[in-house]
Amino acid sequence: MITGRGRFNIYLVCVLTALAFCGCQSDKQDQEKENEKEYATLKMHMEVPRDMMDFSKQVPIFRQRPVLVNVDKDPFLTEAYVSGAKIVDAPGGWELQISFERRGKWLLEQKTTTNPGKHIAIFAEWGKKLKEARWLAAPVIPRRISNGVLTFTPDATREEMEELVLGLNNLAAKMSEQDKW
Repeated sequence: MITGRGRFNIYLVCVLTALAFCGCQSDKQDQEKENEKEYATLKMHMEVPRDMMDFSKQVPIFRQRPVLVNVDKDPFLTEAYVSGAKIVDAPGGWELQISFERRGKWLLEQKTTTNPGKHIAIFAEWGKKLKEARWLAAPVIPRRISNGVLTFTPDATREEMEELVLGLNNLAAKMSEQDKW
């Protein structure tokens, strides 16, 4: 009878250990699946003159001291053209870098070639169920951007932009999967 109790305790310890490891792995997998479901939107609007009637609107850029920028209501680039996003270190902080696929690269080059000195107003939505939404920045076009990469400093925290980057990259991966078919 004494030997039977010892075996039972060993089995019990093995089962509890297996449950502990499986439980942790399940949580990680659930978190990864949740992260894969997160998406984000990105819309880029070109600055236009104020007398564009119904084709334009004024938008506030920056939260603390908003600057009103008059932009075209229709975006010229959206998240559908994004091939990837990342946060890069820059002098004095960090910047958001958005890379565009072939068609997006062409559109960005066309707009930056014909509109030097104007602003590109950038609107984004991110987070669970796209709970966060606002105008992030309005960088001035310094020159033609022919490499398909736009880098700017957003009016947001690094944590917010990590969520945006995750959502844009998830969407880009999903879009590239669909393009394969």
